[in-house]
Amino acid sequence: MSSIWTPGGEVPLGDDGDDEPQFLGDEDLDPDVDPDTYQQMQQQMAAAREQLIETPAAVVVANHVMGLYELGALHLTADPPNLPEAALAIDAVALLVDNLEGRLAEEATLKEALNQIRMAYVEVSKRQPAGD
Repeated sequence: MSSIWTPGGEVPLGDDGDDEPQFLGDEDLDPDVDPDTYQQMQQQMAAAREQLIETPAAVVVANHVMGLYELGALHLTADPPNLPEAALAIDAVALLVDNLEGRLAEEATLKEALNQIRMAYVEVSKRQPAGD
C-alpha cells in the first residue's frame, strides 16, 4: 500500500488502484477536534495536491534541490560547523544537478548554487582545527 506525506502524517492511498488519498472518516476523528476542522484540512490537502499536480516536476525538483542547498548552508554556518552533515546535503545537490542536467528548471541557477556551496564548504573546512 502506498502513502502520501502530509503535515498531519502519512495518509494511505487506496488499495483499489485509486491514487486518491484516503482521508480520515468520522470514526477516526479526535473527539476534541471539531469535525469542521478536519473537513477544512481535507479540502486544503486536496487543493494542495491539485496545485502540486499542476506544477511541472522540473520546478518541484528544483525547489527541493534548493532546500538541500539551504540544509547544507545551515550545517556550514552552525557553531561549530557540522561538516559531515553539510557534505551529505551538498552531495545530494550535486547528484540531482549533475544527473538531471537538461531536465531541471533554473538549471544555471542550480549549478551556480552548487559551485558556491562547494566553495563555502572548502573555506569552512580550512578554518576547522586539524582532526575535526
